[in-house]
Amino acid sequence: MTNMIRFLKDEDGATAIEYGLIAALISVAAITAMGALGSALTTLFNNVATNLR
Repeated sequence: MTNMIRFLKDEDGATAIEYGLIAALISVAAITAMGALGSALTTLFNNVATNLR
């Protein structure tokens, strides 16, 4: 019984999971931001190319 209680109170693995979730959230935010930035840059360069003709 003592081992079961000790196992349930052990939180070492929880920290690794939390870091993994934070890394995943940052990755999703970065991908979203880069996608939006990429679209804006494409539009900007297309406008510049059109005006140079």
